[in-house]
Amino acid sequence: MKHFIVTLAVLVVALALFGLMGAYYTVNQTEQVIITQFGKPVGDPITEPGLHFKVPFVQNVNSLDNRFLEWDGAPVAIPTRDKTYIHVETFARWRIEDPKTYFVRLHDERSAQSRLEDILGSETRNSIAKHDLIEIVRTDRNRKPQRDESLKSGTGIGMIGVLPPIEFGRLKIEEEIKTAAAEKLAEFGIALLDFRIKRVNYNPEVLDRIYQRMISERMQIAQRFRSEGEGESARIAGQRERDLNEIQSKAYWQVQQIRGEADAKAMEIYARAYTQNPQAAEFYAFLKTMETYHKIFTRDSTLVLSTDSDLFNLLKHTAPKSKVNP
Repeated sequence: MKHFIVTLAVLVVALALFGLMGAYYTVNQTEQVIITQFGKPVGDPITEPGLHFKVPFVQNVNSLDNRFLEWDGAPVAIPTRDKTYIHVETFARWRIEDPKTYFVRLHDERSAQSRLEDILGSETRNSIAKHDLIEIVRTDRNRKPQRDESLKSGTGIGMIGVLPPIEFGRLKIEEEIKTAAAEKLAEFGIALLDFRIKRVNYNPEVLDRIYQRMISERMQIAQRFRSEGEGESARIAGQRERDLNEIQSKAYWQVQQIRGEADAKAMEIYARAYTQNPQAAEFYAFLKTMETYHKIFTRDSTLVLSTDSDLFNLLKHTAPKSKVNP
């Protein structure tokens, strides 16, 4: 009998301890708790960290994360308003704002991620489809893209790579998506903290065309630089020819001036030498006539002269040689 009483007492104590253990729970700083009774939430969410109590065996503890949570969207092919297909990859940060609503409608984080995928993916597609590609690439309308200032000169080539003005920019589009999605996610007890477009890539089918366009633009710029170089080369060559002609002309003028001065000085010397007496003057005339004959007459020359010709004068009045007696 005594053994039975001891066993019963041990069982009662064990049941009491088990009941006491199921009557309290702890809440971590990174958690918030929903108490359910027969599967339905009861009371307010427990957000204060520490030790808390509940009805054992009847009420259950459901822990929810109280931290900022992440959502990374998969790349999605979306057409822009200007009919360009791009792959857009996004991410967001969120937290559980209303734990009771979140638990009733979604119950766990896996369902929340699925709902975020549906809502954020849908709003992203709707927003991007309403804007041109340049609006998504450019950060905002006030930011001016850097550009090579040397390309502004020239005829038409300076317009290569000039981006058209934008009205919104990526930051405003992201804010537009966040605002639209936040209203829908609030119905599930989720607060959308931030939303960003992580990466934008071209569709592989249009990459070749884009590369060809870039190559064509670079080739036009290169051709312009070549044309400018050829023009500068032609200008330098022309300047060189002008300088060379000027130097040659100046040198020729100096040569002719020196030669003229020398001829004048020689004529002066000849004049003084051959005008000292009549015989000297006659000898000078004779030498000049001989020089003229040497220039005019060649071995194959045929010349018809009258007896009154000045060229024939010397031959006409030349005295015959005297005959020498043997």
